Amino acid sequence: MSDTYIHPSPEQIDALRKLDLDGPLVMLNLLKFNPDGGAEAYARYGEQAAPFLQKAGAKVRYLGDVAATVIGGEDWDEIILVEYPSTAAFFEMTGNPDYPGDVRAGALLDSRLYCTQER
Repeated sequence: MSDTYIHPSPEQIDALRKLDLDGPLVMLNLLKFNPDGGAEAYARYGEQAAPFLQKAGAKVRYLGDVAATVIGGEDWDEIILVEYPSTAAFFEMTGNPDYPGDVRAGALLDSRLYCTQER
């Protein structure tokens, strides 16, 4: 198995689909950009993805540069918290054939995506 991740595995997608999550969820994105223009490419992805987020009813709740790693051994450039009204909205957005997922993938050296839900 790879030590870097850009796309979810089919098993991860299937597991998320099977969760019985009711209501909004927040996706935690940890991002490591490609050294040759990855940050700029990711900014372009953000601009292209914005209409898809809006249509899905999603909102960027936080976007920030990682200043330092305090606990852990991974090194990230940026984190993003995106709130979706439901898992259905997330899958509808990312499943759209026009969604710019290839632009996102090209910008990244590594990433993590965690689905969270408020207690």
